[in-house]
Amino acid sequence: MKPLDLHPIMQVHHLDQSALPLFKKAVVTIGSFDGVHLGHQQIIQQLKAEAAAIGGESIIISFYPHPRSVISQNPDNIKLLGTLEEKTRLLATTGIDHLVIVPFDQAFASQSAESYISHFLVANFHPHTVIIGYDHKFGNNRTGDFQLLKSFGEQLGFQVKEIPEHLLHQIGVSSTKIRQAISHSHIETANQFLGYPYFFEGRVVMGNQLGRTIGYPTANIVLTDLEKLVPGNGVYAVKARIKGSNEAPEWNGMMNIGVRPTVDGINRVIEVNLFDFEGDLYGKSLEVQVLHFLRAEQKFNGLDGLKTQLGLDQALAKRLLA
Repeated sequence: MKPLDLHPIMQVHHLDQSALPLFKKAVVTIGSFDGVHLGHQQIIQQLKAEAAAIGGESIIISFYPHPRSVISQNPDNIKLLGTLEEKTRLLATTGIDHLVIVPFDQAFASQSAESYISHFLVANFHPHTVIIGYDHKFGNNRTGDFQLLKSFGEQLGFQVKEIPEHLLHQIGVSSTKIRQAISHSHIETANQFLGYPYFFEGRVVMGNQLGRTIGYPTANIVLTDLEKLVPGNGVYAVKARIKGSNEAPEWNGMMNIGVRPTVDGINRVIEVNLFDFEGDLYGKSLEVQVLHFLRAEQKFNGLDGLKTQLGLDQALAKRLLA
């Protein structure tokens, strides 16, 4: 797994930290872009094409934290495909000109739709063109829509273009399907919709060190961002990279997510066994790329049965990752 390098063109702006530049013929779209999956990438291609046609700059406006985590009645249940850092890295590979991160809080959510257009969108971006979906809603109680934005555009001198319904439907289905697929361990399906292997980052913490006693030492991982969606329980073939390390850029391995029913069957854990790795990982951060589902979690009669199965899992993982 190669680290995603920031595209040299894209500039990242945080609206709460510094003033925005004066954009040249700004072509703007707005959204969460969670996961930056293949559906999102179609919108991005349209955004770039519109900007290129007029010699303008392509701009994605996104929000942090995710709006659902602010306005939801159950914010702890919100699980995302990507963290802010991951979204930024993925968008940086698409060749857009600017990503603007806007702080989302109750005050922002409560502004009227008219204020949103005048005091947020126009005042900050002076758009030439705004590209949104026909069903895009904004402002307090989601009263703003495509038609309101279009009428303001006619008064204030910017164009509003619509993302086709069929494409929006495809994107919505993709996001839902990706989350469902990851939650149900259908990782290959999720990766097809994403257009890249699903990945997450976590810090290695001390476990019970049982794995090393049977020849399969594991790194116990605690997620860096608890809003990140964890794949469903089971055993997976993975690749992992030690962040901030000069060691080999990636390692093949296998990962177990679950309650370890053979051992205790209580706490849900994420354990990664890196093939042929020697060294101390405690306190380090791993970025884990999830490529193949191997099997469901199961209970064995004892450690000997578990050890035998882990040997079979490792052999299968090595074949799939070769």
